[in-house]
Amino acid sequence: MRKDIRRRAADEETTYWLSYSDMMAALLLTFVLIISFTMLQSKVQYEEKELQLSDKQAQIIAQETELDEQRQVVLEQQSIMDTQEAELALAQKDLKDKQAALALLQDQLKAQQDELAVTQRKLNSQEEELGAMQEKLDAQQVKLDNIIGVRSELIEALKEEFEGTDLSIKVDEQTGAITFDSNVLFGYGESDLTDAGKQFLSRFLPRYLDVLMQPEFSDYVAEIIIEGHTDTTGGYLYNLELSQKRALTVASYCLSDDNRILSAEDTELLRSIVTANGRSFSSPVYDENGNVDADASRRVEFLFRLKDEEMVQEMEAILGGRDAEEDNAGSGE
Repeated sequence: MRKDIRRRAADEETTYWLSYSDMMAALLLTFVLIISFTMLQSKVQYEEKELQLSDKQAQIIAQETELDEQRQVVLEQQSIMDTQEAELALAQKDLKDKQAALALLQDQLKAQQDELAVTQRKLNSQEEELGAMQEKLDAQQVKLDNIIGVRSELIEALKEEFEGTDLSIKVDEQTGAITFDSNVLFGYGESDLTDAGKQFLSRFLPRYLDVLMQPEFSDYVAEIIIEGHTDTTGGYLYNLELSQKRALTVASYCLSDDNRILSAEDTELLRSIVTANGRSFSSPVYDENGNVDADASRRVEFLFRLKDEEMVQEMEAILGGRDAEEDNAGSGE
């Protein structure tokens, strides 16, 4: 009985441990199953995660590729912008240079306008002066015409007075100078009047003075000049002294109270306007071959100078220059 009890107890103990073992095996199996399931789920999740990660990586790669392309585009655009900025900077510099040049041109233009204004004022002033000068020239022209007319008329009157006379007198048609051979008045190399010379002057001078003192001429006559001339034989100073002595001898004879060639009134008048000069051989006479004509060079000349004759000569020069300018302007020169 005790053996049965012990057997039963041993069987029960064995059954307990078998049950415990089965339970533990079941628990272990359950744990393994759970772990397996868990690992399976983890693997599935891992694979899903890997797939998602692969997708993400592909997306990232695609995004990086796109980003690289965008970077390339950005770099190209940046390069274009840099080029444009450089061009813009250059354009701005060029614009500043042009603005500076424009400012300089404006300053120059203003300076030129100022100069033009000054020039215009000068021109206006010169036009006014020119107008005044023109009026003066017109008045002088009238006076000049009168004097030139008087000279021409006086020369013509002298020619008429002495033409056809036995007085060997030449009247210069340009100047009105009266020329006669010194041989009529003086011996060769002499300065004393011959008797024939005295008679010649006594006949010549009253007629000469009558013409010059006519009412239409007398107011214009400023001076009567007696000039002595020699030939070229001998030295200049010798001939200068001889020509002066001859001119002075003629003047002395004409103005002397003792000779009574003229009335006292005419003598006083003549004294106030007569001068005597010697010209030596400074103005010889040439023949048709261009050689000095000694006989013609030995002469005495009576010349007259009209009042304002210097002005006349100056006016003739001015008017001649003005006419030349007008001719040049008219011909387009």
